[in-house]
Amino acid sequence: MKILAISDPHGDYSKIMEMMEKAGDFDLAVIVGDITDFGPDEKVEELMEMFDRPVIAIPGNCDQRSILEVLDASKAINLHGKAEQIGNIRFIGLGGSNPTPFNTPFELSEEEIEKILEGMVCSAENTDDCGTIVLLTHAPPHGARDELPFGHVGSKSIQKFIGRVDLIVCGHIHEAKGLEQVGKTVVVNPGEACKGSCALIKLEETEGKPIEVEFVEV
Repeated sequence: MKILAISDPHGDYSKIMEMMEKAGDFDLAVIVGDITDFGPDEKVEELMEMFDRPVIAIPGNCDQRSILEVLDASKAINLHGKAEQIGNIRFIGLGGSNPTPFNTPFELSEEEIEKILEGMVCSAENTDDCGTIVLLTHAPPHGARDELPFGHVGSKSIQKFIGRVDLIVCGHIHEAKGLEQVGKTVVVNPGEACKGSCALIKLEETEGKPIEVEFVEV
């Protein structure tokens, strides 16, 4: 499966079509938050109409919580707090972010994050036909793709699931675009879609195969 990973468009979709063209053939698009820049929620419809392939999406901390209703009504799969299985790949989603100093609209406590994720990851681990587990989060795990000049700002609760999932696709920290392997878990921040950055991720159906990641810039 080829996945086009997009994060942080912040309501500016001017480079989306060019990114898709440059990425070439893909099976699924995942959008990991900050779909809008503090709204309006209706921007979701504009973005989703650009895709002619399946889309899985979660909100970011700069999206209003009311965006969940608009995502539910759109042609995308709203994965916030939910899981979706495609073939032997289990996708688990968590939107928003751990607390920030800026009091943005969609923030969750570390306790909430852990409680939401634990049930879904545990269920995936105990499902016979689930091979690869992909965690889509807006916030990165603490210590991976989360560094700012003053230190690491990722979620310590998401960090607890490193080693229990195969791939984490996150965004949020614009300066932390890139790829990082932490144990068995690959962490990918595709970069800011509003600036023409995305990633193409290749997952093999066979469990244990390497995850291939190519960054695309337009």
